[in-house]
Amino acid sequence: MKTIKSIVVLACLAMMTSCGGGASKQSADADGFGAIEDEIKSEFSDDAYYTDLTITYNKSIGNIIGVTVTEDPTSLKMGQWNNTQGTWTQSSEISLEVPEGSQAKDFMFQLGETINLTKLGGLVEKSIQQLKDEKNLKNPILSIASIDFPDNGNASEARFVINLKPENGGTSFSFYYKLDGELIKMDS
Repeated sequence: MKTIKSIVVLACLAMMTSCGGGASKQSADADGFGAIEDEIKSEFSDDAYYTDLTITYNKSIGNIIGVTVTEDPTSLKMGQWNNTQGTWTQSSEISLEVPEGSQAKDFMFQLGETINLTKLGGLVEKSIQQLKDEKNLKNPILSIASIDFPDNGNASEARFVINLKPENGGTSFSFYYKLDGELIKMDS
């Protein structure tokens, strides 16, 4: 009986250590960003509202996820949270002011169909390939990927912003995409 329990415990430990490693260890691609979205939703709920979401890559510690989030837009209170090396910490609380006659959620987005991190991760992959093909960069890496939601509440102006840089330093490149994945522009 002890042997069976030991085998089960070892199998569970092996599965836990082989799966993912949390948001900080996820790769800069569709699958990795999808896992980050799952972790964010697990922390804040599927119904949470955001005004800001960024994924910053740091070579020594991995991904740093930053969100400004609320579960109740009508409260006009939001928290700024960061996930570094698997730990969520709140850095501040924000009180919102919205124009008279509008609702706070009009100035926020939710993660789901239209705005999702799987699509953002896929666009990171596409941008990396474009730099390899057009600029002959051998190994461009993610610096920052974010969802840029306009302050005026016009969701049609929302966009994905991706900043890539050469692995060993140099000129960084910014890509701006519409939410449907259409490239708006690339800057260097």
